[in-house]
Amino acid sequence: MTSVDQSLPRRTAWPKGWLVLSAGLLVLVLLYPTWTDPYSLTVLRDAMIFALFAVSLDYMWGKSGVLSFGHAAFFGIGAYAMPIIGPMVPTANAALVALLAGVAVAGIVAFVVGYFLIFGGVRGPYFTIVTLALCLVAQHIAIGWSEMTGGDAGLIGAPPFGIEMFGLSYLILDSVEQYYLVTAILTATLCVLWLACGGHYGRVLAAIQDNEVRARTLGYNTSGYLLVVFVISCMLAAVAGALYAVVSGYVAPDSVGLLLSTQVVVWVAVGGRGTLLGPVIGAFLAIRLQQVVSSIDFRLWPLVVGAFFVAMVFLFPDGVLPLVRRWMARAWGRLVPSSGAR
Repeated sequence: MTSVDQSLPRRTAWPKGWLVLSAGLLVLVLLYPTWTDPYSLTVLRDAMIFALFAVSLDYMWGKSGVLSFGHAAFFGIGAYAMPIIGPMVPTANAALVALLAGVAVAGIVAFVVGYFLIFGGVRGPYFTIVTLALCLVAQHIAIGWSEMTGGDAGLIGAPPFGIEMFGLSYLILDSVEQYYLVTAILTATLCVLWLACGGHYGRVLAAIQDNEVRARTLGYNTSGYLLVVFVISCMLAAVAGALYAVVSGYVAPDSVGLLLSTQVVVWVAVGGRGTLLGPVIGAFLAIRLQQVVSSIDFRLWPLVVGAFFVAMVFLFPDGVLPLVRRWMARAWGRLVPSSGAR
């Protein structure tokens, strides 16, 4: 290990029991379709799509400390690509081609915007404000360019996921198959990001978050690192948007709106910023709370979500997952004193 590596901040190791709990949660998710009803299955499927969206923001905000308030713009790019580009492809690969196109467009937009902002030295609240403006511009385009986007009415007609090779084709039409597809994509994303951020790369991002000037003096191209994080984060948001367009069958300007950008920030903050798995839990909690409140009176939802977020800030400022993690560390330390949480 070089002296530069030694100067980077270290991450606290998670208790071993945490991996067991994560594996147990995954098993429950995989077995969930065996005992639930179709409606509950689709609800959980949609919640996992929004959880993927939350993870995309947490990768940027939680790991590098840069908050984007316009993430819904890239979610919307992926969503609108499905009904716009998908019908142009006359094969079972239509959804795959549309997804790749949407992710590519989101990556290009993120690279152009991120390059001028990040290499221009825009940081902190200024970066947040500019990305918020990006979200507003995207929503105006979605409403104003009605010939392409359908305007306020939105678009329908996203093709189903499928694959066609060597004259053979297979379409994913069943809700259970869609559920497992979303589960696989979310799980793979979490694993890849967790492995990537657990080594040297993650330590560099932690150094940038702690003190970017100091990280730059150590020889790291901090702007380059931040640009890569921003582009990957936006492309993951586009993947989530494409998945949502396929399973819902409908895309509206709300998919690029400020409300969705605000909601995803709440999900990440509630679950635990920087934990990757925390935003998944935060998205599940918020969506479930929204369902319960809306079933009583849909007008109560904005008031309740605001009160819920304020309460979480005062009671659990670090989020739900860090609190659970501390409880597990103490419990594991009592059960196995010789190998307690480090």
